[in-house]
Amino acid sequence: MEKDKHLGLRIDSETHKKLKSLSEFEGRSINGEVLYLIRQAITQHEAKHGTLK
Repeated sequence: MEKDKHLGLRIDSETHKKLKSLSEFEGRSINGEVLYLIRQAITQHEAKHGTLK
């Protein structure tokens, strides 16, 4: 089984504050919210441009 990948992310304080508020509102952890947003972006891209490899 393939292990999960680690992604280090540097963000400014204001973006972190807003991301924390958003994740709390949505009932997710910050990590969960980031994954959700990335998956949403991939889904939107694939709907417009086709499946990514």
